Amino acid sequence: MSEIKEAAAVRDAFDTPYGLVSKRIATDGVDIFVEHGLGDLRRARDGQAPIQEVVSSYLRNLNWDAGDDFPSSLRLRQYGEVRVVIDPRFGHGLPVVAANRVSVKAITDLWEAGESVEDIAYDYAMTPEQVDALCQAVVRLAA
Repeated sequence: MSEIKEAAAVRDAFDTPYGLVSKRIATDGVDIFVEHGLGDLRRARDGQAPIQEVVSSYLRNLNWDAGDDFPSSLRLRQYGEVRVVIDPRFGHGLPVVAANRVSVKAITDLWEAGESVEDIAYDYAMTPEQVDALCQAVVRLAA
């Protein structure tokens, strides 16, 4: 609950309704950090500096368009080598393959229906290895 209060304070300080997706906000999955300039992050609660390598690895999941203060998409690393994102502009909030904007579900539904990896790859401008890796990741995530 205290972290939610910190988030509200950060939103007010930056005068934006989207404080938690600003480039000036970071998290390590537990605490909220605020940038105080030149990449200097401090924990919102007490001003303690985080281990930059830990926070940075989480921030790489967000994709930022040049000149925009808000992320354009979120990369889902659990799909492995195939770049899968959630992008509000495509897929209605469902995971899509970044390269072709096809939903992961559309690809895996074909695979589960018995389509060959080669045919799916051809249909969606992917390599058979990418289709196979994507389908195996979905199976692994479902287990």
